[in-house]
Amino acid sequence: MEDKGEAGSANAAERLRFAASPGTLYVVATPLGNLGDITLRALDALGSADVVAAEDTRVTGVLLRHFGIVTRQLSLHEHNEASRAERIVEMLRAGRSVALVSDAGTPAISDPGARLVRAVREAGLPVVPIPGANAAIAALSAAGLVAERFLFLGFLPAAAKARRELLAAVAHLPAALVVYEAPHRVRDTVGELAAALGGDRMLVIAREITKKFEAIATMTLAETPAWFAADPNHERGEFVLLVDAPPAEEVAPARAAIDARRLLAALVAELPPARAARVAAAATGLPRDALYAQALALKGERG
Repeated sequence: MEDKGEAGSANAAERLRFAASPGTLYVVATPLGNLGDITLRALDALGSADVVAAEDTRVTGVLLRHFGIVTRQLSLHEHNEASRAERIVEMLRAGRSVALVSDAGTPAISDPGARLVRAVREAGLPVVPIPGANAAIAALSAAGLVAERFLFLGFLPAAAKARRELLAAVAHLPAALVVYEAPHRVRDTVGELAAALGGDRMLVIAREITKKFEAIATMTLAETPAWFAADPNHERGEFVLLVDAPPAEEVAPARAAIDARRLLAALVAELPPARAARVAAAATGLPRDALYAQALALKGERG
């Protein structure tokens, strides 16, 4: 009589493998660092697709060789994605299958791929996600944040003014903020977060997720300069920065201010500034003089 344990092992070894379908784009998540995080379905997709579209063929080549996969690669990065998208759509229409990967994690999440996915969908061709590793989700799962919701910001804008405007817009939202950052900018970015959000906000720094020197530390934004200064290694690696939501008492006044600005803008479009300020003051309880000054500024912007 066959042993049940042996039968189970045989079944696992002879699992039904997933095979890529013709004319289909597969968006395949790959490990962030630890190659053991690859999924069985990802291996099947990479091995059975006709082509692997890779952000950097050298990086993906290491992954493919490790698992004995010999699928042909085609480069697809931020500088050639538009032209490659056209070529890949033609390949899919011809009945070939393509697996899209980035250097690590999930494609099109602060990595190339979104433009290709959009082009394939607009062409009426199927796009299939093969889920797996994602730095933001991995960091969130181990952060222990108070916030029940989060807002993914990815990499902040390169221009200083755009960064300030974005952070000002999200500063008082009742949600955690998730930011990606590279080692050469992480100190400056944390400083900008402190300036925009306040030094008392709690920050979780997740560094080198799933890699050998993975580290997750919690502190206030005001405490981060000392943390970075304590060890030069604290600035090394790839970072996910998670700022917890503001206290509830900070959220309501901020919402009122946002609502007041919107209300005032709508009123100025229909009423003289003085009357618009009176109506907005009555509706929000904010000082009429301050609202009148804003109304005048809005009127001047409208010409």
